Amino acid sequence: MLIDIGKRAKAASYALADLSTNAKNEILLKIKENLDNFRDEIKNANKKDMDSGRESGLTDALLDRLFIDDSRIDSMKDSIDVVLDLKDPIGNISEMNKLPNGLLIGKKSVPMGVIGIIYEARPNVTLDTSILCLKSSNALILRGGKEAINTNIAIAGIIRKSIEDLGHNPDFVQLIEDISRDSSIALMKLNGYLDLLIPRGSANLIRSVVENSTVPVLETGSGNCHVYVEKSADIDMALDIVKNAKAQRTGVCNAMESLLVDKGISDEFYKGLQKIVDEFNIKVHSQKEALEFIKGSVEATEEDYYAEYLDFEFSLKIVDDVDEAIENIRQYSTGHSEVIVTENYEAAMKFMERVDSACVYVNASSRFTDGFEFGMGAEMGISTQKLHARGPIGLEQLTSTKFVIMGNGQIRK
Repeated sequence: MLIDIGKRAKAASYALADLSTNAKNEILLKIKENLDNFRDEIKNANKKDMDSGRESGLTDALLDRLFIDDSRIDSMKDSIDVVLDLKDPIGNISEMNKLPNGLLIGKKSVPMGVIGIIYEARPNVTLDTSILCLKSSNALILRGGKEAINTNIAIAGIIRKSIEDLGHNPDFVQLIEDISRDSSIALMKLNGYLDLLIPRGSANLIRSVVENSTVPVLETGSGNCHVYVEKSADIDMALDIVKNAKAQRTGVCNAMESLLVDKGISDEFYKGLQKIVDEFNIKVHSQKEALEFIKGSVEATEEDYYAEYLDFEFSLKIVDDVDEAIENIRQYSTGHSEVIVTENYEAAMKFMERVDSACVYVNASSRFTDGFEFGMGAEMGISTQKLHARGPIGLEQLTSTKFVIMGNGQIRK
């Protein structure tokens, strides 16, 4: 079955690569139109997944990631509008140089070919990844999780119908409906058909894909994101950032999981932090020396400082200064997003220079690490590796290059 999907995707990728920018944009517009036409079908399918998720005991954070309503469908349409306005990344020629022998050599941006994505309980990923791959001329194989299977089938069906309505091959986008582990493993080993595989989800999912794949993998990372409140920080600003980074949405990779507090911070910060903890009933895993500052906190273990909770929990540690904060982040971070809140320019610049994560913030919430927020329209995930792409994976990151060489009869001597 997977071989057949791979063959169809490879054939479709050649046809997609031949489409003009206008033709690709017409597909995106048709998808946007059909999201409206079939929004009831999406919501009805999602209700089945939500009911099943509640029965199986999914956490509130995971249910939030799974949920689709009119507002989130409208957000999907907004993503399409942004991607429509983005420049087509395919076909650009750069670095054109003329050699002494007269050869003209340049680099041309080209599609990856066939991209696969394995993801969990976020059905909006079905739409986001599809529009990015269509605009960047890549065929796409989707393999979502069992929690969102009905919603994924509905959204993928709308995308395929939209492509077919315009006379194109619906296999530009395919969804694997088999949610067994066997289908995941088969996709990881689809050599000869799959050019790039992207895992998006929990640390366990990403680790499994990295360890088992025989096809190239672009690794997205779990998010043990840190906020460091330096001693000169504006207290109100620091509390607003902590509240947003932890509590706006908990089940996302750019939420704060670790809070570092300078030992020189005023008591007003802890009073405000206690109010946030009480308001959202947050469990705080605190360093022994900080237990007295937050009522109801529990002593942290070493594992807590590595944890991605994806829930109303975070670890708390007191540090001596920006240097200790940086060392702590280097030890425990997953390389996703880190924040410093400070009024000290030198501390801010040191943090920006020495913290080696995909996204480093000064005086802003880590929740902005997102393809849509960065003006990309959508994202395939957040890459925490350094080869090929880092940070939100958008259109440009879904391309490769080839050398193009023009001559007039030159031969090598």
